Amino acid sequence: MSRPTAYPAPDAPLTEVVLIYEEGRIEQWIRFGTPVSEQRIDPRRRVLRFAPGSVFAVNRWAANDYGTVLSRFEILRALQPGEACQTLPYLRHGAELLLAIHGWPKVAHLQRMIDAIEALGIDASHVAPDHWRHLHNRLTVGLPAHPYTRLQHRAWLKRKALGR
Repeated sequence: MSRPTAYPAPDAPLTEVVLIYEEGRIEQWIRFGTPVSEQRIDPRRRVLRFAPGSVFAVNRWAANDYGTVLSRFEILRALQPGEACQTLPYLRHGAELLLAIHGWPKVAHLQRMIDAIEALGIDASHVAPDHWRHLHNRLTVGLPAHPYTRLQHRAWLKRKALGR
């Protein structure tokens, strides 16, 4: 995970993600995104805080004595004050849910798609939110998704710079 590069204003609300790690039982981690701070609660739990507008991904896995019982992957955007939000059990203050996938085959497929984006030299936390929504819709119904391209990324960065 990369180190924080920019800090929000002192009064900006931060989105908090509570992660638990019990090897072989419950494993939650950030796949991409840059938190502005991290607090270790105990050896099993930590809290990561994300500035408004940050995009990050949370991978959650759980098992019992019989095997995997949960495999989920969510991509979220931390919100500005007053924006509508999605609540999830591990989030404090909510976030915008851009993509939610469950089931190991879909999660593994999505991981490969993120690897392909990163192979282009693009930080996954800077990908156009519309692409994550596209992947969510296509993967949910089992249809092939369009790959993210450098051209699409350049267009997103220009649109973002214009404030659209």
